[in-house]
Amino acid sequence: MRTYLDHNASTPLRPEARVAMLAAMEVSGNPSSVHAEGRLAKGLIERARAQVAAALGADGADIIFTSGATEAAALACAGRGLACAPVEHDAVAAWCDAVLPVDGDGIVAVANSARTALQLANSETGVMQDLPERLAVSDLTQAFGKVPLAFNWLGIEMGLVSAHKLGGPKGVGALVLRRGLDLAPQIKGGGQEMGRRAGTENLIGIAGFGAAAEAAARDLADGVWERIAELRNTLNQALSACGFETISVGNTSRCLPNTLCVIAPGWKGETQVMAMDLAGFAISAGSACSSGKVQPSRVLRAMGFDDAMAGQAIRVSLGPLTTAEDVLRFAEVWGREFKRIRARVA
Repeated sequence: MRTYLDHNASTPLRPEARVAMLAAMEVSGNPSSVHAEGRLAKGLIERARAQVAAALGADGADIIFTSGATEAAALACAGRGLACAPVEHDAVAAWCDAVLPVDGDGIVAVANSARTALQLANSETGVMQDLPERLAVSDLTQAFGKVPLAFNWLGIEMGLVSAHKLGGPKGVGALVLRRGLDLAPQIKGGGQEMGRRAGTENLIGIAGFGAAAEAAARDLADGVWERIAELRNTLNQALSACGFETISVGNTSRCLPNTLCVIAPGWKGETQVMAMDLAGFAISAGSACSSGKVQPSRVLRAMGFDDAMAGQAIRVSLGPLTTAEDVLRFAEVWGREFKRIRARVA
């Protein structure tokens, strides 16, 4: 039996998203066509736009559908000369010119919010930032659907989100921006998405995104993520009780409710991932987009950990279907493997 504990990398498709996508597959019209079939397709897109906006607390803002948060980052950040910290996702950091300092808790010091990109939550550590007013861009991808947030109250100019982080399909995301904000398109052509992102819309993916966002908002309102936070704390305590000097990265009171980043001294992160994979558990040694790279996590290095310690970290990220049995069984197997590793090098 497999146990999936890598929800920050991607989440299982929600049943609501699957139903919406299957229905959208039956719609043959182009959303830009004016005939009945085209209007039906356009209606599905606008429904999804409203669903995403409602879940984001972004009513009255503009939702621009993209191929994912990476494209949304390019649309928001390209050519703006923004500053960001080394803890940002590569999709954002690739467009930033200046580097901001980070403290040992993963908190970023912002000098000029109007010229800064700052994530709300980090994918590797779960650390959450206090977003300053008039922030230029924020990556909301990991926080969306896991913690209460309202774009209209954050005071930011633009936010990035991705469908597959909250139970939607891969390959679709959105840029949410304050209404009236001028934005030059990066993809030019037919003028879809209010002239900001050309190309025929991914109707099936967008429909799934909208349904997933609506379902995620229900989970949040029903207290699902409060239960997940309790499981995360149980896991943290269980790993600490294994008898080794493990290090939990970040203050869990300022972290995403589902994320635990742990350093196991003397046990390489990639080796932990392989050992737990063989035991039936899916975890990661950092951001999925950075997996396979030789270098230790730049997020942990920015927080002050040396290369050796940064290379001994794993991330366990829980989801709505994770159970107490899952986390306790993981802790038991992980502790047994760690004990075996420590005995071998002693």
